Amino acid sequence: MNYVLALLLPPLSILLAGRPILAVVVFLFWLPAIIFSGGLGHPIFILLAWIIIWQKQEDRRVRRFDR
Repeated sequence: MNYVLALLLPPLSILLAGRPILAVVVFLFWLPAIIFSGGLGHPIFILLAWIIIWQKQEDRRVRRFDR
C-alpha cells in the first residue's frame, strides 16, 4: 500500500516508512520541483520513496531471521 502512496505523495510515504527528517527534507525539495518544473522531477522522488520502503522491508526481514 505504501508503494501506491509513493506514486502520489512521496514525502508522506517516506514519513510512514519511519524516516521523518528525510520526509521533511524531501518535501522541501519536492514541492518547488512540482510547482516550477511542472512535475518533471516527480519520478525521482517516487524512486527515492520506493527505495526507502524496500529498505525498510529488508530490515524487517533481516531482523526476523536474526532471532
